[in-house]
Amino acid sequence: MRRWTVAAGAALALALLTLPVTPGLTLESFALFGGEVVTAACEADAKPAPLDYTLKDMDGNDVDLASFKGNVILLNFWATWCGPCKIEIPGFIELQDEYGRDGFVVLGLSTDDTPDQIKRFADEFAVNYPMLVGLDETEFQEAWGPIWGLPMSFWIDRDGTWCKTHMGIGTKDQFESDLKLLL
Repeated sequence: MRRWTVAAGAALALALLTLPVTPGLTLESFALFGGEVVTAACEADAKPAPLDYTLKDMDGNDVDLASFKGNVILLNFWATWCGPCKIEIPGFIELQDEYGRDGFVVLGLSTDDTPDQIKRFADEFAVNYPMLVGLDETEFQEAWGPIWGLPMSFWIDRDGTWCKTHMGIGTKDQFESDLKLLL
């Protein structure tokens, strides 16, 4: 039992030591159980978001991520099998409806689903924003990583700056609060 306790403590310590390497995510701003980043808008030392990628959407079309610069972007890493993802996606749909005309766009990146699986999911949930295929896109995922779990979301401001990282499930109200700071 003592070995398991020591191993668990060491794993937690190692995980906490890696948190500050992710832009917008610091030990001070990370609430371990809520998964909420509580910083306001972009931090002074925020870095450019890696938007120099072209990915396929669920219909096989090329999507140049740099073309979304000028909008506030919520890049959401998710999967069809992810229960918490299914809970927060309806809030993203509502936010896209409410703020899309103000220059806001949600981009959903399914980490390991096929285009057909994503299409069925998007139809079932009436998704109104681009759904991108992340399957076999390890270079892109590593540019945002490490991805410790799903869902994981990234806020990018109109200038293409990676402002914040949100780990875990969030409510529509939490995301809307962050969005209003960036619009």
